[in-house]
Amino acid sequence: MTPTRLFSAPDSTAGFSRPDLPYGEVCAIHQPNLFPRLATLAKLFTADYWIVLDDVQFARRDYQHRARLASLDGSGKTQWLSIATHLPHGRSTSIRGARLADPARCRRRIAQLLADHYRHSAYWSAFKRRLQPVVAAFESTDRLADVTELSTRLLLEEVGWPGRILHSSDLLARGERSQRLADLAWLTGATTYLCGTGGMRYLDRAAFRVHSIEVLPFQTPMSWIWTSAREVSAVHALMLVGSCALGRELATLRGRILEGDRRPSFKPR
Repeated sequence: MTPTRLFSAPDSTAGFSRPDLPYGEVCAIHQPNLFPRLATLAKLFTADYWIVLDDVQFARRDYQHRARLASLDGSGKTQWLSIATHLPHGRSTSIRGARLADPARCRRRIAQLLADHYRHSAYWSAFKRRLQPVVAAFESTDRLADVTELSTRLLLEEVGWPGRILHSSDLLARGERSQRLADLAWLTGATTYLCGTGGMRYLDRAAFRVHSIEVLPFQTPMSWIWTSAREVSAVHALMLVGSCALGRELATLRGRILEGDRRPSFKPR
């Protein structure tokens, strides 16, 4: 059955006015990740809304089904937390088509590894309680994307993000890569598209200029909790400083990025 699409991009946007939609001006588009890295969480927090890129090809070497955890002792040791994933259509399986291969075992592994790494944090007890819906999701769904998106929602809620979440599978965009991202941003009324350092290496800004959308490079600082922001799950920073302090830090970064001040002058508090 053909999926219902909320919005559809015309073959040509010439003569079309920008959609007047209530999601906000600043858009981030990113795959659902398992307990995403701090850099990813910061990009989503900076956006007014997040389009979950759930209908692109699943990539085993990405963060769609795994997260890197780091110990709190400062040793720098890390460990992968992975969800066993079944791809019904092989390598062509989309993210939303990926299935949980062993839900019971994955549920135990998530609960155990997070506790092993963070039970000594002053913030663990409260986080453990709020973690329960993510753990329980393994009993109610076999879709990987349901669990990973829920884990990201949890972290966004922890730091007080007030934004909205949409899904690319509910939108009909043209082409691939840059053209598709530009269409998704245009369809939802964005005036600014946040692009991480990885995306800036391949993004064709011309696709966005056609829609009069600014491409805003997103980069995190390099000191304090940010030193491993592109590698380690944001759970690590949350367990180091707590949700209130991390929320304030993300809000400060958001202001600096949107105001065009990207100097990495953050200091420990």
